[in-house]
Amino acid sequence: MSEATQHFDVAVVGGGPAGLAAATAVADAGARVALIAPRPSVDDWRTTALLGGSVEFLERHGVWSELGAVAAPLRRMRLVDASGRLFRAPDVTFEAREIGRELFGYNVANGPLVAALSDAVAARADRIVRFEALFKTLGHGGEAALLGLSSGETVSAALVIAADGRKSALREAVGIDVRTWGYPQEALVLTLSHSQPHHDTSIEFHTEAGPFTLVPNGPGRSSLVWMDRPDVIERASALDDAALGLEIERRCGSALGVITVDSPRQRWPISGFQARRLASGRVVLVGEAAHGFPPIGAQGFNLTLRDIERVRDIVRDAMRSSTGKRLDGETAARTYGKARRLDVFGRVTGVDFLNRSLLSDFMPMQLARATGLTLAREVRPVRRLLMRVGLGGR
Repeated sequence: MSEATQHFDVAVVGGGPAGLAAATAVADAGARVALIAPRPSVDDWRTTALLGGSVEFLERHGVWSELGAVAAPLRRMRLVDASGRLFRAPDVTFEAREIGRELFGYNVANGPLVAALSDAVAARADRIVRFEALFKTLGHGGEAALLGLSSGETVSAALVIAADGRKSALREAVGIDVRTWGYPQEALVLTLSHSQPHHDTSIEFHTEAGPFTLVPNGPGRSSLVWMDRPDVIERASALDDAALGLEIERRCGSALGVITVDSPRQRWPISGFQARRLASGRVVLVGEAAHGFPPIGAQGFNLTLRDIERVRDIVRDAMRSSTGKRLDGETAARTYGKARRLDVFGRVTGVDFLNRSLLSDFMPMQLARATGLTLAREVRPVRRLLMRVGLGGR
């Protein structure tokens, strides 16, 4: 290692929500952290539903105080079978109070979420050093990994967290393969206003081409995630605001009254993937460097924060037991890989099954889905179990 190499306990590669949250959390665990990423773009009209322990995570790390005023509470989640299939499921409404909670969580726009996490990183300047450069190379130097940056700098770290998204350069550098699959779907994402109140209730309409989901985004406003065939999404995207508002109103049965589109539109391809390993050497994968799936059931970023929470706990415990010594990154990475395997596999598999059950014309699958939702509606223990699992329980 050259004299110019800078040494850290942990290096985090990636400057999106996952990378910012990871840097903040491990810094609070006592580590000296290098955050390697250019400043993130906030040109993103999507929202993130923070469920279960995610809000508590952000509260513990001083992030939530900046978000509470702009977050929309989620008290109920309603599922509506809007398909025309033979076996149709009944409408089911899940209420947080049934499991002793005031709320399931909150819906937050991605722009304010990234801004709040960026402020948290800046407030820890004594423990987090930011390198506004791209990760380029991964090498080894004794008891540390060596990361070469596009700026020409070299960073040394005992443990490296890959939080650089679906096309993770760090995952590729460490040689972890991914299993990928596609769906005949795209998503149209936008924000809209409506004349009727949403009563803090998200509504997910299940169609033969995927879910059509409206999530509260403040008084008189909701966020739309419309998953459908690419040709349908292309036609909808070409409509002017007035015509698109009428089409959205028609598809949700005027559940929210008159619809007015009031944001730009974004289109996203729908696919899924899972890394075959969650750790290798001194590198661990979190968030979309490790897993990705359709936006169903608000599982994505909540799973990411559970990844980060686990690596934070491992770093905290390792730092306490290695007083005066370098953090043992290889042991920490092995521990993380074993600890997160079941939760990640279960969520990825579950969301994939739910999406395919909507797309499938296979009668037994339709019957199984309808039966499951009937049980959720009629049998309270089943409904409670599904709510707890949806919030991150096993």
